[in-house]
Amino acid sequence: MTDGMEAITSAALGLALDAASLRQQAIAANIANAQTDGYVPLDVDFDRQLVDARRTWASSGSADAESLRDVAPHLVRAVATDSSQSGLDMQVAALAQNGVHFQTLLKALSKHYALLEEAVSDGKK
Repeated sequence: MTDGMEAITSAALGLALDAASLRQQAIAANIANAQTDGYVPLDVDFDRQLVDARRTWASSGSADAESLRDVAPHLVRAVATDSSQSGLDMQVAALAQNGVHFQTLLKALSKHYALLEEAVSDGKK
């Protein structure tokens, strides 16, 4: 059971970091093209996939790293929105939010590995 919990935590955090990194690229492209006529902003398809995986876990009653193998963040064209939603100021705010999100994920992964290290060393230092 511990092996499964470690595997799913590492897999989920890894996927979330991949999505945050890809989101950073999408936002950078959106900022670079903010003044380009006809440009359709980029977005990352990840949250929907994660919600679907959570539904699968809830219906099956168990969660494992294998259930995340079909979850992969990828770039998509954003759904047509109001131009104020894709404006430069909104993209800069999204960039800042994504940066904080990425740092939080890194901190969580670091704590996860610190717990594993303490378990392996049997609490000795």
